Amino acid sequence: MGSKEREIKSPEVQLGANSSDSKRGSKKLGIYFIESDDRRTAFGRGYSGGIGGATPVNIHGNPIPDINKTGGWIAALFIFGNEMAERMAYFGLSVNMVAFMFYVMHRPFSSSANAVNNFLGISQASSVLGGFIADAYLGRYWTIAIFTTIYLAGLTGITLLATIKVFVPNQDQCDQIALLLGNCEPAKSWQMMYLYTVLYITGFGAAGIRPCVSSFGADQFDERSRNYRSHLDRFFNFFYLSVTVGAIVAFTAVVYIQMKHGWGAAFGSLAIAMGLSNMLFFAGTPLYRHRLPGGSPLTRVAQVLVAAFHKRNVSFQSSEFVGLYELPGKRSAIKGSNKIAHTDDFRWLDKAALQLKEDDIANPWRLCTVTQVEEVKILLKLIPIPACTIMLSVILTEYLTLSVQQAYTLNTHMGHLKLPVTCMPVFPGLSIFLLLSLYYSVFVPISSRITGNPHGASQLQRVGIGLAVSILSVAWAGVFERYRRTYAIQHGYEASFLTPMSDLSAYWLLIQYCLIGIAEVFCIVGLLEFLYEEAPDAMRSIGSAYAAVAGGLGCFAATILNSIIKSVTGGKGERRESWLSQNINTGRFDYFYWLLTIMSLINFAAFLYAAHCYQYRSTVGIQTTDRLSERGPGSDCTSTNATDSIRTPQLSMFGREQY
Repeated sequence: MGSKEREIKSPEVQLGANSSDSKRGSKKLGIYFIESDDRRTAFGRGYSGGIGGATPVNIHGNPIPDINKTGGWIAALFIFGNEMAERMAYFGLSVNMVAFMFYVMHRPFSSSANAVNNFLGISQASSVLGGFIADAYLGRYWTIAIFTTIYLAGLTGITLLATIKVFVPNQDQCDQIALLLGNCEPAKSWQMMYLYTVLYITGFGAAGIRPCVSSFGADQFDERSRNYRSHLDRFFNFFYLSVTVGAIVAFTAVVYIQMKHGWGAAFGSLAIAMGLSNMLFFAGTPLYRHRLPGGSPLTRVAQVLVAAFHKRNVSFQSSEFVGLYELPGKRSAIKGSNKIAHTDDFRWLDKAALQLKEDDIANPWRLCTVTQVEEVKILLKLIPIPACTIMLSVILTEYLTLSVQQAYTLNTHMGHLKLPVTCMPVFPGLSIFLLLSLYYSVFVPISSRITGNPHGASQLQRVGIGLAVSILSVAWAGVFERYRRTYAIQHGYEASFLTPMSDLSAYWLLIQYCLIGIAEVFCIVGLLEFLYEEAPDAMRSIGSAYAAVAGGLGCFAATILNSIIKSVTGGKGERRESWLSQNINTGRFDYFYWLLTIMSLINFAAFLYAAHCYQYRSTVGIQTTDRLSERGPGSDCTSTNATDSIRTPQLSMFGREQY
């Protein structure tokens, strides 16, 4: 490598001795990155990024001549429209599909609910696939363009199902009593197969869109701008506001269309909205800023693991000089990514970048760059935070069914207007809308005085606030359910679990609805911003997919938890009712809510620990020295000729002050 090599020094670290180094003990070592212009990898020639991230390009992958004419809030508006329609379709299906399968396809209510829960869970959990495709091959724009078209095809298929009679069983002589008794003609196997096919095509489309839209929108802002953090913070709040507007429309307008004009019109309205949003998204194409895909992130992860395993028995202290391999200057072996400064976490992974004499620098399966190793470290460090939000998703999933069952037993009249029970989930959306509208005028000024953070709270603080409020929500739900159940038994409604109690208003449920809406705003918005900023440059779509995967796992966890509770608290051979009995007045939903409260408290404690241990990524300039031709045993490995560092403070109520 000769004269082409330079050393880039990171801060000195204390390395504990392992079993093979016990005689030497622990000592401070200077960790060096060795640069080489001879590096050739499967990732290409490297990529030069900007100061804060990869340089944006146009749709053809070429540099943008005048970057000021692209991106910004105008480009973001086109993206907001796409997300609003996608969420409208998603929530429109979630609130209507269970009833459609029960009333039209004549499937049992329990199996219909499980099928829809599985659809929701799979569509969220598989979002990592969309993130992988975007980061590895297509980029975020083309991934959204392709999968939003797939989404539209699925919605069109569902509309045809609800419109053309041949796709549904015979509806003659199928009244309410026949439905309850199971005497209606069941759907044929091929009809259910068609339904599941178009439903999962829709879910597949959602899985490709969800991890890319928020990241693609955030890409429209210049990381070198003085107001970048402020713009990013506002973007994610407005992004979630567009999600909320889509949900509100789904829970109101789409439900109204279904009641007045039928299922075909309801599902058709979702398809039309999605089609219009697609046109809006493509219309904004000349304004978008793009990031080059960095190649297969899973391949890079595998290369680090293989290389680290291959050198697992090599000691860091086997020589006076510890060489960790990296490319020269700003170039990275990964397209669309800047270099990432070396950290001391997961030190065993550093062995993938430990350069030995026998290593071939052209073989990334034996020698990886420090940036590549740090990508894997970051992905591992991120996991605990979104994992702690799974519990919030469990609560949200339970509310979709349990609180609706509560509403059926209560008076839903608002004056002379009777609100349909299926519209009750609109209230969390309204609380989210109200909170986001007041966020910058009320919350930020007050909280900034407490935290000292100009944005009111850091990302982890907001996630923590959301999880804390969710505990209050589910605890209140248990208190009110105990009161509601006692009232029903005392007033003779024990067996009439579908008869509304005229003297007990359903609007007591607004307390738990509004609290969970507030929790969702703080937790999910904070999480999305956290994942975008902390994820590696070339893995931001996968980073954003972490949030969707956590949501999907929450759906599955709710289904598993329900099955366990039904199995443990009830049985066919016993007269005792399950906590989750179909007759809510004889069941013990209050016990179940309090169980969720205890689980949420444990989860919150785990989050506090994870957040306390987490260190925000820092933007640190790299210290450089010219390589000495020789080093004796007494050489000073810490001296530098030039130093250039940039430090960005991050304050966290849950963790240490980070730079």
